[in-house]
Amino acid sequence: MVVVKSSARSQTYRKKHGTSIHLQVALEMNTIAIKKMITLCRKIKNLDVFLHVSTAYANCDRHFIEEVVYPPPCDPNKLIEAAEWMTDEMLNKITPQLIGDKPNTYTYTKQLAEHILVTEAKDLPLAIVRPSIVGAAWREPVSGWIDNLNGPGGLYVAAGKGLLKISKGDPNAVADIIPVDLCVNMIIAAAWHTVVHKPKEVLIYHTTIGNENPVTWGEMEPLVMKYWKSYPLDNCFRRPKTVLMTKDGWLHNYWVVVSHLIPAYLTDLGLRCIGQKPRMVRIFEKVHKIMGTLEYFTHRQWEWTHHNRDVLLSKLSAEDKKTFYLDPRPLHWPSYIEGYCLGAKMYTLQEDLSGLPAARAHIRKLRNIRYTFNTIVVVILWRLLVARSQIARNLWFFIMGLVFKFVQNFHITSTIQR
Repeated sequence: MVVVKSSARSQTYRKKHGTSIHLQVALEMNTIAIKKMITLCRKIKNLDVFLHVSTAYANCDRHFIEEVVYPPPCDPNKLIEAAEWMTDEMLNKITPQLIGDKPNTYTYTKQLAEHILVTEAKDLPLAIVRPSIVGAAWREPVSGWIDNLNGPGGLYVAAGKGLLKISKGDPNAVADIIPVDLCVNMIIAAAWHTVVHKPKEVLIYHTTIGNENPVTWGEMEPLVMKYWKSYPLDNCFRRPKTVLMTKDGWLHNYWVVVSHLIPAYLTDLGLRCIGQKPRMVRIFEKVHKIMGTLEYFTHRQWEWTHHNRDVLLSKLSAEDKKTFYLDPRPLHWPSYIEGYCLGAKMYTLQEDLSGLPAARAHIRKLRNIRYTFNTIVVVILWRLLVARSQIARNLWFFIMGLVFKFVQNFHITSTIQR
C-alpha cells in the first residue's frame, strides 16, 4: 500500500518562507512528486493500492464540487517543462494568470496532480481522498489531540492568549473543519475498498463536514472564548475576550493597528527598556500569517458530494462502522471545540492542567491592571476637560454631590436598620 500526502514539505517551507509558496516549489512538492510516485509504484510487483491524499479545495474556484477530477486550466506536463527553463522572476509574473481564481499555488498544483493521476496512473489501483481543513481529533487517539498550530488551532490559541482581537472573514460562512481521525479512517477505509472491491474507475472520496453538520465561524467564536475564560492558558498577554470577525477591510485594518500592532510595539519597547529581548511583534506577525492563510476560506463556503463515501459506508460491517467511523453528523460542536482547545493547551503548548490556578490568578491580575489603567485614563481626560470647560466643572460638581448624598443616605439607612 502506498499513501501519498505531499503537503508536509509545503508546511515546512511555509514556516521558513511565509504563507505563499513559489510556483516552482509547489510544482516540485505537489505535482512532480506525484509523477515520481507513479514511476515508483509501477516498479512494485504486488501493489495493492495507491492512495493519494489531495485537498477538498483543489477545485475551490467552484462552489459545487463533485467526486470527479475536473480538467485543469493548463496541461500539467507542459507547465512542468516550461518551469524547468523559466527563471523565478518569469514564473512569479505568470503565476497570477495561471492560478486564476484559486487562492494559492498549493490548491492549484493539487488540481494538476489529480489530473496527472487519472491520466497517467488510471491503470493502477488508485484512490483519491480530499479532506477539507484538518483539525484536532474527535475521538482517537484521544479527544482534542493535536500536534501543531496550523489552521484554526493557531487562531484558537492566539485568541486564548489575548493576542487576537480582530479577524477577517464572513461570520456567517461555514467553517469546514474535519477532525483528523475522520480523515485517517477515510484513508484506511478507502484503501480497503480499493483492495477488496477493485473498482473499475478511480474513486474520489470527500472528507468534509459543512454540508451535513455545519457550524459557522461566527458560531464557533463564542464556543472558543467560553472555554478559554473557564480554562485559561498560561502567561496570557491580555485577557481573552470576544474576537470580532468582519468582512470590512478598512475596519479590520484599523483594529489590527489599534489592538495588535500598537500593543506589540509598546510591549517590545518596554522589554528593551528592561534589558529583555523583544518578541511581541514577531509573535503578532505569526498570528497575521495564519490569518492570511485562512482568509480566503473564512470568506467562502462550498458544497461537496459524498456519494462514494456513502457507498463505502454501506459495504462496511456494523463493527467496522464503529471502528472506522466516517459519518461526521454525530459530532457535537461545543464538545468538540472544548476538546480542541484543551488539546491545544495540553498537547501542543505542553501546559499542565495543574497550572490552572496560577493561570486564573494571572487573568485576574490582567483584569485589575486593565481596570486601573482605564480608570486613570478616564480621570485624566475628565480632569483636563474640567479644567477647560465651566459646563464640565458644573457637571463634575453635580455628579460628586449626588455621589456624596448617596453615600450619606446609605450610611444613615444602615445605621437605622441596626
